Amino acid sequence: MTLQEIKKAVDEGKVVHCGNSLYEVINGGKAGYLIRCTSNDHCIGLTWQDGVTMNGEEEDFYINNSKLKK
Repeated sequence: MTLQEIKKAVDEGKVVHCGNSLYEVINGGKAGYLIRCTSNDHCIGLTWQDGVTMNGEEEDFYINNSKLKK
């Protein structure tokens, strides 16, 4: 998924994972888009400080269609 596709999916309430189901992309408000580890709530930015380079490869991101955020 591209950066824009990821952001759009998260904003639409879809659950986007990075690598595996343990890592979920969230909209952290003022903090921006984050990759959150669901086991310990540790977060890193979806992108580097340049706002373009993602922390992960495009092919690592996927939508979990069996789960929607409430």
